[in-house]
Amino acid sequence: MSSAPEVRFAICGVGHIGRRHAAMVVRQQGAALVALIDIRSELQADLAAEFPGVPFFLSLEDYLQAGPAADVLTVATPNGLHAAQAVAGLRAGLHVVIEKPIALHTADAEAIVATARETGRLAFGVMQNRYSPPAAWLKQVVDEGRLGRVFLVQLNCFWNRDARYYQPGGWKGTQALDGGTLFTQFSHFVDLLYWVFGDISNISGRFRDFTHEGLTEFEDSGLVTFDLVRGGSGTLSYSTAVWDRNLESSLTVVAERGSLRIAGQYMDKVEYCHLENYQMPELAPTNPANNYGAFQGSAANHVQVIENVVDTVQQRSHATTNAAEGLKVVEIIERIYALR
Repeated sequence: MSSAPEVRFAICGVGHIGRRHAAMVVRQQGAALVALIDIRSELQADLAAEFPGVPFFLSLEDYLQAGPAADVLTVATPNGLHAAQAVAGLRAGLHVVIEKPIALHTADAEAIVATARETGRLAFGVMQNRYSPPAAWLKQVVDEGRLGRVFLVQLNCFWNRDARYYQPGGWKGTQALDGGTLFTQFSHFVDLLYWVFGDISNISGRFRDFTHEGLTEFEDSGLVTFDLVRGGSGTLSYSTAVWDRNLESSLTVVAERGSLRIAGQYMDKVEYCHLENYQMPELAPTNPANNYGAFQGSAANHVQVIENVVDTVQQRSHATTNAAEGLKVVEIIERIYALR
């Protein structure tokens, strides 16, 4: 039996995350890195040393006109560019992998979904929290009905993002390219909420800017309350004004047949589980956090994302996170931000 041809990736945006995508494509069996795209010409020498023989292009347009053929375009540029670049990739006949958030506006996310449908290409959103063992376990417990009726869901995201992160002259912290704290920092937690518990309604919110006045064009903290469409209510409390280092991200559920809490700096462990007639299984260890030097992000599950893309393109699996679900996350955040 002949093996499937390699899935060829071109990566647009080679900052921290784009470079990680590139490194994982190189290591992934069945994948090949064929092009790197970034407007910063000063990156070229470093990238040539790290990824020898992989051509470098200064714009997506240049690549699409003259670059080597690829199967997948990975979009890891600033948030505000994701939608237009993803649509351009789909129109050029490529599948696309879009870093979170897939867009900053519902209409732009809808354009991605519609273009994928029109072109018969796949659009994947990167929502890496779904691959962490505690999240997968939570989804299973809820889907199996072990909680009974869900009463309360409390999501807390308390991270540090200070001047070491929001540096002058960069895109982070701008309304146009960043979009807001929920988009850049916590959209994968909103995704987790939607993935496990479904849509929300009756949203109210309070937003504050405690320490980021000179650093960002938007709030650093928010208190959001909502009802779950399937029943129950919830809160989302978030802040990037935590001093010096991340405090936690956690999800607590109070339900008819028990309570549970997933917590840790990156929601990486089940801290409490007391459910009727249920014995907590041993979960696989969670991957370590993404490390960006002075600050850290959530668990590094991008390798499973790349694996899923390769398997799906080779028709051995289906997309774990498709653009339609990414669209719902954008829509929920946009509805929350409509209250700012």
